[in-house]
Amino acid sequence: MYRGFQSSVRRTAFLLVALLILSGCTQSDRLIVVKAVAAGVPALDPFFDEKSGLGVDAEVRGERPRGGLQQGNTPGLYGGSRKQGACDVDRLKEFLNDPKNRQKAREWARVVEISPDSIDEYVDRLTPVLLRHDTLVQNHDYKKGRAVAYDALLEAGIAVLVNDQGLPAVKCSCGNPLRTFQEDTDKISVRFEDGNKKWPSFREESVVSVEPSPTKLDRLALVDVDDTDKGLDRPVGTDGSEDRTFDARDEATEEPGTPPDPGSTSPTETSTDTPTPTDPTETDQAETEPAEPSTPPADRRLTDTPSPPTPTGTEPAEPSTPTPTDSTSPPSDDPSRTSSSPPTSDPVTSEPVTSAPVTSSAPVTSEPATDAPVSGDPAPSAV
Repeated sequence: MYRGFQSSVRRTAFLLVALLILSGCTQSDRLIVVKAVAAGVPALDPFFDEKSGLGVDAEVRGERPRGGLQQGNTPGLYGGSRKQGACDVDRLKEFLNDPKNRQKAREWARVVEISPDSIDEYVDRLTPVLLRHDTLVQNHDYKKGRAVAYDALLEAGIAVLVNDQGLPAVKCSCGNPLRTFQEDTDKISVRFEDGNKKWPSFREESVVSVEPSPTKLDRLALVDVDDTDKGLDRPVGTDGSEDRTFDARDEATEEPGTPPDPGSTSPTETSTDTPTPTDPTETDQAETEPAEPSTPPADRRLTDTPSPPTPTGTEPAEPSTPTPTDSTSPPSDDPSRTSSSPPTSDPVTSEPVTSAPVTSSAPVTSEPATDAPVSGDPAPSAV
């Protein structure tokens, strides 16, 4: 009898250990069931009718970004189109403010954690984009007056509204509120049902989940789904009418989360308004004179063109005043006086010298020339 009791205890202990092991394995290996939502396929229990014109999904072409966890400020995370109408924000506000939809509006506001009175302000800060790859979210049906949450995988091409941290907030075609996917992206089991057939591009390792940007965004750098070589710089809270285009191939060189400069139409544009001097002799003139866009820099030569007087210890003679030379003065009788005598230290005045010759019969004294200008009358001869 004692042996039977011991055997029973052993069996019980063994079963308990086995249950604990199995329970631990089950918890760690448990897969999260995710419902697939294909582009263009209406939901069974949407907040608003899919045919009400709230939004239109699109086809996304080109290479898909890598899967896994992505921040909402990653350039190229979302796509866009220059065609308007992916999301009708005004109509969404109209539906949520309709007295007939008051209960829906309350549940909608509860999901996104705002008050019903703040719906218009909240929606105006959202930005329409197109998913560029299959994206995990927490979607919501509307059943019996309540918002019912479920994990969903939205196909690339579905139009959504994102908030100022880059998180999907609304599914445009039906107005369903969206929240962030909270589970492990590596432990999902995608179910294709209710008319959502597996799409050809589906790859479980390529799906992404979006986490909030560390800071609030002012702009989103989107890829144009109609021309993947082009990018769209879209200000947050706008419908696409204020987009600026840029070369999406250069976006890979930008720091993540840094949208293009709003003051330019392309992140690779360089200002060429003022030509850069290439002649080293033009450096001094560039510091004192404004640039002359009408004259090419190559044609300007500082050595050929007289420049304005520069303040120095001795003022240079003005080029417009002729200096007496041998050709204008008769030869002097005094060998000590020649026409090549150096000028005095005093500057030459601006008054021109008259054409009357200066007599040279008297010897020239050693006294330097005075500051008075030369008169027009001939000098008297010494007796």
